[in-house]
Amino acid sequence: MNQETVAPHPQLDNPIRNFTVLLSPTPRGARLARLLTAEQLRTWELPLEKATQIVAELAANAATHGRVQGRDFRLTLYVVADTLRIEVTDTRADTLPHLTQGDPDAESGRGLLLVNALADRWGVAAGPYPRKTIWAEVCRVYT
Repeated sequence: MNQETVAPHPQLDNPIRNFTVLLSPTPRGARLARLLTAEQLRTWELPLEKATQIVAELAANAATHGRVQGRDFRLTLYVVADTLRIEVTDTRADTLPHLTQGDPDAESGRGLLLVNALADRWGVAAGPYPRKTIWAEVCRVYT
């Protein structure tokens, strides 16, 4: 199920936008998260490159490290003022992400380095157990 909400806000030139969808914690679900993000941002007429790469990394982490059989992960996109907030929520609060330099010869392990480089801010928020949300913000999306 996906849902888009657009609510006017009298103090902002642009409306507050919201899109959320539940996806299977699989490689296919991670790819779909990236594709749905690109389509939603096109609809909102926002830049795609940074956001789709961030979603690709966070969704891949949810499918790899946050996977619990029978439990989906949630992708949420918010636009408030000129900031896009990306949230990926999974059901593995026991596995918190951490930024590492990564082995230059490794085939994986650099996803959060990319998120750190592309996002203006990012972090982790605990949800009701057993959830956690990894979030990233891209500012000045309307410039």
